[in-house]
Amino acid sequence: MKPNVGDIYCVYVERLSQYTACQVTMLVDTKSSKGSQLAAILELDWTGEKLPGEAELREMKPLICDYYFWNDRLDHWLVDANMPPHYILVGNLPPLVTEETNSYSGWHIGGSTIRQRRWSQIHEERRQRFKEAAKDNGFVEMSAGSIRLSTSKVDNSFLQSLDDVFELEKLPCLTQIHAIGPYKSLFPFVKSNPIINQLQLTNHGYTSVDIRESNLEKLIIDAEGLEELFLNEGLEELAFVGVLPPNLTIHAPHEGRWLTANCSASAPIDCGLNRLGSLHLRSVTELDLNMIVQSFPELRELRMWGKPGTLSNIQSLEQLKELQGLSTYDLFGFEEDQFPGPEKMSNLSWLWMTSLPAEAARYIKSAYKKEVVKGFDLSISKPRKAEWLTENVSNPFRDWDGRDNITVANAKKAVQLYKKMLTMIHSLEEKYKAGSAEVTPTLEILVTEYTEAFNKMDRKAGFIMTEEREEIYTVLEELLDYAELKLSNVGIDRVNRVKLIEIFDALRDF
Repeated sequence: MKPNVGDIYCVYVERLSQYTACQVTMLVDTKSSKGSQLAAILELDWTGEKLPGEAELREMKPLICDYYFWNDRLDHWLVDANMPPHYILVGNLPPLVTEETNSYSGWHIGGSTIRQRRWSQIHEERRQRFKEAAKDNGFVEMSAGSIRLSTSKVDNSFLQSLDDVFELEKLPCLTQIHAIGPYKSLFPFVKSNPIINQLQLTNHGYTSVDIRESNLEKLIIDAEGLEELFLNEGLEELAFVGVLPPNLTIHAPHEGRWLTANCSASAPIDCGLNRLGSLHLRSVTELDLNMIVQSFPELRELRMWGKPGTLSNIQSLEQLKELQGLSTYDLFGFEEDQFPGPEKMSNLSWLWMTSLPAEAARYIKSAYKKEVVKGFDLSISKPRKAEWLTENVSNPFRDWDGRDNITVANAKKAVQLYKKMLTMIHSLEEKYKAGSAEVTPTLEILVTEYTEAFNKMDRKAGFIMTEEREEIYTVLEELLDYAELKLSNVGIDRVNRVKLIEIFDALRDF
């Protein structure tokens, strides 16, 4: 359903146990050949246990946000002008804001209301110190050296240089900490400072971690050796690094109802997250969806990325009665008629599937086509034939195939270059055994050829942006990992990766 300018919609936000509201302030035509539109959505400063009446409607105002680095800002953004089916039209008023917005997001009304309320619960003195420091360009002296007063994130190298973690109290804007290894005062400090909302902790060596008294919104934690994890009330995302241990127990408020769990390869089965709301699975190779359905029956969102990988029992998704959103990427192994139709997934409001079996793509697109006019968000792209999967299962640049800014020729050149580098590394081991190769010069040549090849491609097509640059770097790291593995077979324990990456950075034009 397409909205009109001035329309006010309400949606029930379960976490608030209230309705929130937004207004469509304008409609913007896109350059798409399909003539699609974007809608500018303004979150409103209203909540209620029931839908608003006429009097309440006319009193509605924009939500003014001042949490963290926001300073009296409006939450005003562009979305696809296709109203989700669970949004309720309650009236139409002249737009409360006439300014244009160039921010893009999705239909997530209520998010800023939650964040604003959490911010308001922090002691006023701390909030005031934050705002004052955020505008201060000065420095503060600490045992680790001088650092800007407005610093919002510290990494492990800075932590290691501190005499005491509690020195970080001198940084009123500090919101994120990245720690490697255990620190004696880290958890007491995080629990004492409600401004800290993100913690990344790797190589910690703990069997038990307790963050219950903290105000964290996101925790990234190394899973190795972890047996017990106690989570705080407001945590929104729990991301694991490494493989989950089978004996892990997670104590989460509401059994994870408002939590997103982000894991690599395997899900946190039978760990205590029985009411988990959202699950993100990366680097999937094989996954039985029946196991996911049985373990997390109240999932509202499920996102999965293959390596690529295969899914079995995809038909069991119809048992997830609360599922609102589903996405897959590079996942195969299912037939066209196994995917549940819209009549079996009545709460589903968006479905995004990229790089999937060609026959299934056609079937799913056809089955859900009629739902789009009702506001259903459907995206089915990059249908793959069986031959493609065979050819690309070990291709780290397979995502380039079909990407809008990358030609077919450049996608093929990238994979050919990758294979050439693998061959060079393999031959290096053999040549070293025969005493006819020096490791360091050969690896420098390898990195040089790799970098210059992408320079040449980019000079002609200008396609390497931030995403592609990061992917090229990641593949180089994987190639150096492989080189170290192969050279360890001939007694060479390490290569000078720092120097090799410096060569890459110095030569690249992208």
